[in-house]
Amino acid sequence: MTQYQQSETSRQPDLHGILVIDKPADISSARVVAVVKKALKAGKAGHAGTLDPFAEGVLICCVNQATRLAGYLLHGPKKYVAELKLGQETDTQDLTGTAVSVPAAVDCSPQTICAVFESYKGIIEQSPPVYSALKHNGVPLYKLARRGQPVQKPPRQVQIYDICVADIDLPYVRFEVSCSAGTYIRTLGADIGRELGCGGHLSALKRIESSGFTLDQAIPLSAIEKSGGMKKLSSKMISMREALPDMPEFYAEDHLVEKIRNGQKLTINNLTSFSGTEMARQVNSYLKIVDRQQELVAVVKQDTTGDRLTYCCVFPKHGT
Repeated sequence: MTQYQQSETSRQPDLHGILVIDKPADISSARVVAVVKKALKAGKAGHAGTLDPFAEGVLICCVNQATRLAGYLLHGPKKYVAELKLGQETDTQDLTGTAVSVPAAVDCSPQTICAVFESYKGIIEQSPPVYSALKHNGVPLYKLARRGQPVQKPPRQVQIYDICVADIDLPYVRFEVSCSAGTYIRTLGADIGRELGCGGHLSALKRIESSGFTLDQAIPLSAIEKSGGMKKLSSKMISMREALPDMPEFYAEDHLVEKIRNGQKLTINNLTSFSGTEMARQVNSYLKIVDRQQELVAVVKQDTTGDRLTYCCVFPKHGT
């Protein structure tokens, strides 16, 4: 889910990009965004993929014009390290919830545990937790669950690219997982615990990578709160162009930039590739267009013809 927060006062129009934040536990993603927004005096700020309050790690915060890029960052792969406590299920599938099963003895061999974890690699079906930010008739599921009206959404497919057990110290199992967007690690842990016959819930969760941005790039939230000014933070900001590193990049001359900002017809032949190679005609593939200052001008999509480009996002010149 992408969250936007806006203000009509204290605007700072010249800061556009993303900050990778190392979110601490026991704080909501929305609160992290509010801290970033206040520190940068930003007009807009949002996050590209929420983390549960108990979870830690990589939270991508988009600032000002970069909030329009959140949709492209939401769908990137994620990587987590987590700790599963075997022996009891909770209603939230994590340590913040209420126990919903009788404590069970944990008598599983390391070989059995590793084999069950390994069996979840690939495309699997998950039933989203009833305590989640997904919505039903416009209301977040967690709000309905807290009212005693839990709603179970139908199962959906997600992909586990890789999963491995890092350490076993029963009843705790520490593991690492790489997965597609939309995967609930809480649900993954609960499903594994159920398959092992003893139940389980997550006791710790940390996202170490999201859409290619890693924990090594992240700024601790405490550093933002202590920074005392946006100058230090702006130096840590990743530009909008760099925020989409895997998207093919094309260059537009000044006269073409003006046409793009006026929404005039555009084809792939109007653009120049920085690599000097012609872009393959891939229907529905996204491209980013930059100007001579290497600022992001637009994100476009190749039309069904393969030549015509459809505008997805067009950005005004910074400072206007």
